[in-house]
Amino acid sequence: MKYQGCLLAVKDIAVSKHFYEKVLHQNAIIDMGVHVTFEGFSLQQGYAEIVGVQADSVKEQSHNFQLYFEVEDLDSVFGEMRNITDLHWVHKIKEYPWGQRDIRVYDPDRHIVEIAEAMNSVIQRFISQGMTVEEVAARTMFPVEIVKQYAL
Repeated sequence: MKYQGCLLAVKDIAVSKHFYEKVLHQNAIIDMGVHVTFEGFSLQQGYAEIVGVQADSVKEQSHNFQLYFEVEDLDSVFGEMRNITDLHWVHKIKEYPWGQRDIRVYDPDRHIVEIAEAMNSVIQRFISQGMTVEEVAARTMFPVEIVKQYAL
């Protein structure tokens, strides 16, 4: 058995496809109209009908699932996204104790999308701020060997 990705139930495939392509810069691999596949996930309009459940049983904004993306430059992505007027934010830039920063938004169907700094970027940021490899390892909870690899 091989994992192939997740599928998101969407109300309007055109609106959702636009969000993932134009806002998150994802490229559709397969577009079959009511089903669109991106790398790692798919969108499906009419999901309840396909699975054989009541349409009203497909929950919106359940807050128990998210799509996770990483970027090298979160500030640049945030700068681009904060100018999108109809974007619904879960939260803007937030930093966690291990130093990684992220933003979270809702997609058009109220699924949470997290966009976080790649940890190699976090490590490089800390090194450039003058932290030692050992200090970075302690802060990020990454092994010293991994920090050394990313610190180059």
